[in-house]
Amino acid sequence: MVSVAVGFFVAKKMESANYEVHVAQARAKAKAIEHEAELILSNSNIKVKEAELEARRRYEDKAISLKKEHSDKMGELEKKERSYKEEFKKITKEREDIQALQEETALLFDEGTQLKAEYEVKVKEALSVLERSAGLTQDEAKDLVLKKVEEQSRADIAHIVRKSEEEAKQDIKRKVNYILAQATTRFAGEFAAERLINVVNIKDDELKGRIIGKEGRNIKTLEMLLGVDIIIDDTPNAIILSSFNLYRRAIATKVIELLVQDGRIQPARIEGIYEKVKDEFDQGLIEEGENIIIDLGITKVHPEIVKLIGRLKFRASYGQNALGHSLEVAHLAGIIAAETGGDVLLARRAGILHDIGKALTHETAGSHVDLGADICRRYKEHPVVINAIFAHHGHEEPTSVESAAVCAADTLSAARPGARREVLESFLKRVQEIEDIAKSKNGIKQAYAINAGREIRVIANAKLVNDDEAVLLSKEIAKEIEDKVQYPGEIKVNVIREMRAVDFAR
Repeated sequence: MVSVAVGFFVAKKMESANYEVHVAQARAKAKAIEHEAELILSNSNIKVKEAELEARRRYEDKAISLKKEHSDKMGELEKKERSYKEEFKKITKEREDIQALQEETALLFDEGTQLKAEYEVKVKEALSVLERSAGLTQDEAKDLVLKKVEEQSRADIAHIVRKSEEEAKQDIKRKVNYILAQATTRFAGEFAAERLINVVNIKDDELKGRIIGKEGRNIKTLEMLLGVDIIIDDTPNAIILSSFNLYRRAIATKVIELLVQDGRIQPARIEGIYEKVKDEFDQGLIEEGENIIIDLGITKVHPEIVKLIGRLKFRASYGQNALGHSLEVAHLAGIIAAETGGDVLLARRAGILHDIGKALTHETAGSHVDLGADICRRYKEHPVVINAIFAHHGHEEPTSVESAAVCAADTLSAARPGARREVLESFLKRVQEIEDIAKSKNGIKQAYAINAGREIRVIANAKLVNDDEAVLLSKEIAKEIEDKVQYPGEIKVNVIREMRAVDFAR
C-alpha cells in the first residue's frame, strides 16, 4: 500500500510538472503570436498611410493638370472671342461700305437713265432733220441702201457660190474615186461562181455498181436521205451530184466519199454515215463562223449569229457565194471607213452581217433584209449594223459613215464583172419555190427538188398519210406548181411513203 501510495504521489507530481511545462510553452507561443500580430498590424498601418499619401499625391497632380488645361482652354476661348469680335467689326464695316456703294450706284443709274433719255431725244431730232433734208423716212432710206447693196452683191455672190459648188463637186469626186480605188486595190477578193454540181472522183468504175446496189436499193437510199440527184453515167472514174442547195450537195459529196473509202455500201451503213457527217457539218459551221470573227478582229458576237455566219458558206445569191460576198463587203467597208474617219471594226461588223438574213431564207419566209434585222435586234447588235442591213437595199438612209461604207462596199462587190448571174438566181428561186410548195402540205416530212428542177421527190410521213392520200397529195402538189410557178417543160412529182418496222433481238 505504501509503495502504491508513493507511486501515485510520484505520478501525480510528474503529471503536475508536465502540465506546468505545457502551460509555460503555450504562454510563450501566445506571446510570440501576439508579437507577430502586432508587427503585421503595424506594417498594415504603414502601408495604408503610404497608400493614402500616394492617392493624395495623384489627386493633387491630376487637379493641377486639370487646372492648367482649364486655364489653357479659357485662354484659347478668349483669343477666339477677340478674333470673332474683330471679324464682326470688319464685316460690319464692309456692309456699311457696300450700302454706301449701292446708294452711289443708284444715283449713277438715275443719272444714266436721264442721259439716255436726252440722247434718244437728240437722235430723234437729228433723224427728223435728215428726213426733211433727204425727203425719205428712216425705214425708206434703210430699204433703199439694202436694196442697192443686194443688187451690187448678187452677181458676186452667185459667182462665188457657183465657183465653190464646182470646186466642192470636183473635190468630192476626186476624194470618192481615191477612196474606191484604195479600197478595191487594197483588197483582192477571190472569184468563184457557184455551180450546181459536184463531182466525186472514184478509183474504179466497179464502185458505181456497188453504189447503185442490188435493184437500185443503195442509190434510192442515198437520194432519199441526201436530197440530191446522183448521176452515174459513162464518165470514167466520176460520179456527179446535182442539187441547187449547196449545203445538201456538200453533205452528199462527203457521204459518198466516205462510203467509197470504206467500201461497205448498204442502206444501214449509208444512214449511219449520213448522220455522222451531218453532225460534223453542223459543228463545222460554228468553227467556220468563229474563224471568220477572229480574222476580222471583231468581238462579242452571239453564238447563234456565229453559226449563221458559218451557214452563209452554203448559200449563194445570183451565183455568188454569200459568205465570200459578205467577207468582201466587210474588208472593203473597213478600208472605206478607215479612209473616211469611221470606225473600222464597226464597219467590218456591219459588212459581215449585212446579208446574215440569207442564212435563214431557205427555211423561213420573208426577205433576207427583214430576217437579218430581226435576228440582229434579237441578239442586241449595234444600231449601225441594223441600219446597214436596211440601207444596203434602200429601205433606209445610211445614218453613219460605217453604214454608208457598207452600202458602197456591197455595190462594189456585186457590180464587178462576172460576180453575179441573174439566170442562175432565177432558177434557184424557182426550184426553192417548188420545194416550199411541197413542204407546205400536211403530213410531209421532207421535199427535194432534183434533176435540175424537173423532178421533185416528196417524203411523206407513213403514220399520217396512207397510200390513197399519197396519190391525192401528188396531184395537189402538181396542180399548185402549175398555178404558181413559171417553168419550161414539165415537173415530175414523186410522193414516197415508206413504212419501217424496227425491233431488236436481245
